[in-house]
Amino acid sequence: MAQPSSPLAPSSEDRIVRRKLSDLVLERLTAMVLSGELKPGDTVPSERDLMARFGVGRPAVREALQAMQMRGLITIVHGERSRVNPLTAEIALHQADTMAQVILSTAPEALDHLKDVRRLFETGMVRIAAAKATPAEIAELREMVHSQRRALGDAPAFIACDIAFHRRIAEISGNPILRAVSEAMLNWVFRYHNDLLHWSGREDVTLGDHLRIIERIEARDAEGAVAAMQAHLDRSTGVIQHSA
Repeated sequence: MAQPSSPLAPSSEDRIVRRKLSDLVLERLTAMVLSGELKPGDTVPSERDLMARFGVGRPAVREALQAMQMRGLITIVHGERSRVNPLTAEIALHQADTMAQVILSTAPEALDHLKDVRRLFETGMVRIAAAKATPAEIAELREMVHSQRRALGDAPAFIACDIAFHRRIAEISGNPILRAVSEAMLNWVFRYHNDLLHWSGREDVTLGDHLRIIERIEARDAEGAVAAMQAHLDRSTGVIQHSA
């Protein structure tokens, strides 16, 4: 006769999972950075010191340090002590890159959602640029369009110039978080330009759009700049597709 199960039998939710030592070391090291015990520019304690402090072996320390580097928190240079990196918005958003690639690659609708977010973001950025851009910054935007024109026939270079143009508009805001968001979003979006076929016959349209955006920024016409950016993004929507 089967015995009834004990009412104290652990469920899958109750079970305590034994964690890797390297994960625990990673948590402690991250806390040292966030608390300021390890400041930007500081050298990280040696592997031997960390082993003694945390009571763990070298493999756990090395794995934790590698994870810290992958998260952008430290820089490991062979033959030298690791150093703590400045904590920036770029580092935080960089951590989302891998997940963004997975989501965009496996969920077709996610790219459309990203395009919608980009419209809202870039129209906001160009509105700020129309209010804040200096003559030198406007001249720089014009030179960037000239550089993009010189890249005609070279799709990777043309796209790189396109990214740089939109990134520069975000930088005019002077807000490092907006700049970091722009960098991440543009990298995610432009990863899905397919090939020359999608650009053939469209390059001159793109260059014309960029010049119109600059003209509205220079005229301090915020609404006109927003309309020009919106029209540009609407035209480019069909160009950005999932890679085959």
